[in-house]
Amino acid sequence: MKLKNQVAFITGASRGIGAALAVALAREGCDIVVAAKSDQPHDKLPGTIHDTARAVEAAGRRALPIRLDVRNDEQIDEAVKSAMDTFGRIDILVHNAGAIFLATVMDTPPKRFDLMMGVNARASYVLSRAVLPHMIARRYGHILMCSPPVKVKPAPGKGLYLLSKFGMTWIAQSLAEEVREHNIAVNAIWPVTMIESQATRHFWAGQESAWRSPDIVCDSILEIVTRPPTERTGQALYDEDVLRE
Repeated sequence: MKLKNQVAFITGASRGIGAALAVALAREGCDIVVAAKSDQPHDKLPGTIHDTARAVEAAGRRALPIRLDVRNDEQIDEAVKSAMDTFGRIDILVHNAGAIFLATVMDTPPKRFDLMMGVNARASYVLSRAVLPHMIARRYGHILMCSPPVKVKPAPGKGLYLLSKFGMTWIAQSLAEEVREHNIAVNAIWPVTMIESQATRHFWAGQESAWRSPDIVCDSILEIVTRPPTERTGQALYDEDVLRE
């Protein structure tokens, strides 16, 4: 129970890594804001915010399911307000929600590009900006972006997606310096291998035997958020490296 009575706000928490992380943090004593767009069952997509909330409660902690489109600034403000009204604090923000479309520049419609930039890079800024006043007031917080270390290397067929993801990492590393004095850590975390998820099934080829479960990412995040913010901030990390350390 290393996180007893803390509160974590997790986006994209209706399935995949987000849902698994909600339960993992709950088992360490965290109450969870379960934020995602899926609030009703879908024929092609498993999981809803209510399914995850029930799993959190089964782990013995409180859950607040909130339907949230991270591109909507008003919804973000309302979600943060609801979290504060319900729990009185937000200690951890994990921006796990993501949009992906792997294609060349010519094959990517502008709306798809705008979607990726909005859900990935822009939302990481708006979400952070919304929770930071509450973290600063308590002089404590962890913010994590689910995005990779920035590498200056051509990525044909993935360039636009990676631009939106690298934007998240750049915001994390820059923001870390802005809030370091407030005892708030901001980092990025990314898996070394493909993680079993609906996105992996849809966009990536390869054998399922090579995929890992979301647990490895959850374990990595737990190692980060259960330590004092001063121990690690402004870094872009791979899950394996965190666990190996």
